[in-house]
Amino acid sequence: MIDLDDPTGHRAARARNRPVMAATPGLVLEDRGSGVVGSLIDFNPPRLVLRDRHGKDHVVRYADGSVRAAIDGKGVPVTLRPPAPPSPATNLTASGSIDLGAVPARVARASRIWVEGIHDAELVEKVWGADLRVEGVVVEQLDGADDLVERVRGFRPAPGRRIGILLDHLVDGSKESRIAAEVEAIAGPDVLVTGHPYVDVWQAVKPSVIGIDRWPDIPKGRPWKEGVIAALGADETPARFWRHLLGRVTSWTDLEAPMLGAVESLIDFVAPPAP
Repeated sequence: MIDLDDPTGHRAARARNRPVMAATPGLVLEDRGSGVVGSLIDFNPPRLVLRDRHGKDHVVRYADGSVRAAIDGKGVPVTLRPPAPPSPATNLTASGSIDLGAVPARVARASRIWVEGIHDAELVEKVWGADLRVEGVVVEQLDGADDLVERVRGFRPAPGRRIGILLDHLVDGSKESRIAAEVEAIAGPDVLVTGHPYVDVWQAVKPSVIGIDRWPDIPKGRPWKEGVIAALGADETPARFWRHLLGRVTSWTDLEAPMLGAVESLIDFVAPPAP
């Protein structure tokens, strides 16, 4: 059948020759329609979510060839497909990586991943711990991000001594977004700041993990963790509730896409894949 809009058949030929790529979290893409460039957070055709370098999420309409990926140093239109399911015989880590078995932990790199608090660190360890040990990446908690600029200066980032920083509530107008902008103003290419949009890392865990449809809305100004516990009617301290919540997390499938994309991007940044 002849395409009246393309009687030469060039469009069909281009489609046949278009590279096909797996839509894995963290894949950097450019939306050809809007010009938005960001890492892939969620792929649910005809919708996909890209997170730009400032941590802002963009929902764009996807069709085959509507996005570009870097191939051999050039932006090439590609077709995305869901990642192939692993072979049933393949053992996987909690992050979905292939389990390499009893491989000795690599000597720690000079590069680091920084997270805001103990809960962030424990969640990253629960899901990505095996990957981090193989890569020799240490995760350190900041106990808050208020002095982040000075800590970055003191670390003295350099090639082979990178910092990847994970911030909570990285949305326009938040305290964390202002801190991220201050860091980016003084940092060079060996610092990457990214994060997730949630007020607290608890929200990065899918609410279905504890049998609820959504996390409660807590009025601004009220302590978020205590507000959630009260709204759920749980007779728990924040520490005990977190132990219960963390215990229900078994793999990456229990986490929201923005958290997955952010952490995968940081690991790739501080421990770049071999060429």
